[in-house]
Amino acid sequence: MQNQTESKIPGASSVYWSAILSCILFIFGGFAIVLSLLSIFLGRNAKKDLALPYEQYANSSTLTKGKIIAYIGLVLNIAVLGLTIWTLTTIGWDAWSDEFVRRWNEGLENHRRQ
Repeated sequence: MQNQTESKIPGASSVYWSAILSCILFIFGGFAIVLSLLSIFLGRNAKKDLALPYEQYANSSTLTKGKIIAYIGLVLNIAVLGLTIWTLTTIGWDAWSDEFVRRWNEGLENHRRQ
């Protein structure tokens, strides 16, 4: 029989790292919401089939941190996705892309002058 302190929850590190990625990649229009939801889903499933009490596993804190970070990532991604949708519906894709191209060209002009 394995020592209780050496037992690990399977999938805890994948929950943690996908949650971290969801918090980092939220800047890409909120599409990292998939990683947040994946982390939450994996975190819930990892807790279901445990043989020992949750606190006796060596990496129980990793799973807990991963779930907390996943919820933070979910909120960030929902906010950015909502802001993106709101922006595109109020000013439209054409106006948004024209403004983007104008600022891009402006930045290129400033870079050439230096």
